Amino acid sequence: MSLKVTNARRKQRVRLALRRSGGGRPRLSVFRSAKHIYIQAVDDTTNTVIAAASDIEDGTTLTGKKKDKAKAVGQALAKKLLAKNISLCVFDRNGFIYHGRVSAVADGAREGGLKF
Repeated sequence: MSLKVTNARRKQRVRLALRRSGGGRPRLSVFRSAKHIYIQAVDDTTNTVIAAASDIEDGTTLTGKKKDKAKAVGQALAKKLLAKNISLCVFDRNGFIYHGRVSAVADGAREGGLKF
């Protein structure tokens, strides 16, 4: 089996588990590239993005280690969601291992006031 197929299956398995336990809550989907990190809150019932944050947004000057940037991105998204009165969500690691920058985003979002 190729790596592409394996990653797609892992991503599908994670989404299915979230759909079963989500209960209509928004899904926080994380994408991690080699240099940057992106996170968005998605409402799966209407297929719309509620809020999004990344380390390359306009007006943000994040410096330091990638893990510190990821934590700041999680806190920024939490601030945006709390402004829209959303405090409960489910965390979609998008097939990535829950380690390093992915867990830093989750920790930042929790510190910002979100509950998974």
